[in-house]
Amino acid sequence: MTARLRQLLVNIGEKFWLLPAILVVVGILLAVGLVDLDRSGLVPQWLIESPWLYNGGGTGARTLLGAVASSTIGVAGTVFSITIASLSLAAGQMGPRLLRNFVRDRGNQFTLGAFLGTFSYALMVLRSVRTQSEGSFVPHASMTVGILLAFLCVGVLVFFVGHMAGRINVDTVIELVSADVRRAIDRLTTTEPVRGDAGPVFTAAAASVPDGRRGYLQELDAGRLADWAAAHGAAIRLLVRPGDYVFPGAAIALVEPAIEGAERAIRHATALGSQRVSSVDLEFAVRQLVEIAVRALSPGINDPHTALSVLDRMGAALCDMVPRHLPDGVVMRDGRSCLAFPVVCYDGLVDSMFHMIRQNAAGSPAVLIRMIEVMTVVVGYERRPNRGAVLQRHADLVLADGERDIANPDDLEELRMRHTRFAAMRSGGPVAVARGRA
Repeated sequence: MTARLRQLLVNIGEKFWLLPAILVVVGILLAVGLVDLDRSGLVPQWLIESPWLYNGGGTGARTLLGAVASSTIGVAGTVFSITIASLSLAAGQMGPRLLRNFVRDRGNQFTLGAFLGTFSYALMVLRSVRTQSEGSFVPHASMTVGILLAFLCVGVLVFFVGHMAGRINVDTVIELVSADVRRAIDRLTTTEPVRGDAGPVFTAAAASVPDGRRGYLQELDAGRLADWAAAHGAAIRLLVRPGDYVFPGAAIALVEPAIEGAERAIRHATALGSQRVSSVDLEFAVRQLVEIAVRALSPGINDPHTALSVLDRMGAALCDMVPRHLPDGVVMRDGRSCLAFPVVCYDGLVDSMFHMIRQNAAGSPAVLIRMIEVMTVVVGYERRPNRGAVLQRHADLVLADGERDIANPDDLEELRMRHTRFAAMRSGGPVAVARGRA
């Protein structure tokens, strides 16, 4: 599947209107099908006269369908207004980039679609009802289903109120974004060790490939681009990775030897968009969590407990990373490196997790202490020396910021004690920490 097709499918799947539109079409088709069933005479008379089906006249049917249509479209407007108010609240307190989590929420989409679909169903059935003076046709089965849909909408409304009350809770939002991070880790990392190939070597004869487009790299079809390079005996090194911004006219890749058609092949294998997406960009998924913590630490909100919750999720994500490996960004074909592109490294991932939170938590000893505590847990589980060194660097940065900004000597001593415990955990594991406490 090409990068542009994948981008199109992802974009369509995240549109707010898609599920409501599908439910509207389902409502229309259901109404047409049931009205045809009523016209066909297949519904037995004994069933029509039973209490299980609507058996009123045409005037009552029109009144009932009119009430269902008017009420459902009115409630649909209310649902939309509540959704917009929730989006405004989320944008102000948790960041505008998190609006995508509300927009693509299937519960919100289904609620709006249920009311609009019922409205469309009622209108389509209403047009077929005839009174005695007009020929007397009452679609009994269709009317019964309309009544059931009205009751369904009542249940959906109750669900929506509770659903939105939970969605605007900051802990719920943090958990939803954390789930995005877990899915990104599962999708963009591997349990198998990477080869660690250096990639193709380029000489001064390598040609740069400019790109006149602009936007964030959202999709990369590395396999297709590597196949093209192998077929033409070339090597390609992309200068941007998924999530990077491509500037118009700047070089997007190097190719050696210079081959006609390389620019076209790269354009077909990449897709740009106006915003970063977490489906191919692990750092962006992490930065959504970071944004919640940074806003919570701002003077206008001043909610360190939210920042502590975010740090706990960061630690869980790093624990998820322990058995997994980040890709090396090198694609081989027939034993030869045909394509290389930048990838997220462990250093950069941890930097994106902790740098901004640490910088904004300079005056909050509780957040700095919790940050080292989270690193202590992770370094006790993560035994790879290079990753331990990354965590050590961040623990040292937290201690340095605390020594510079924390005025209370007791708070500072508490931070130093946590740093000492981190060092013991890194060198000797949980046993060394337990002995130190004893």
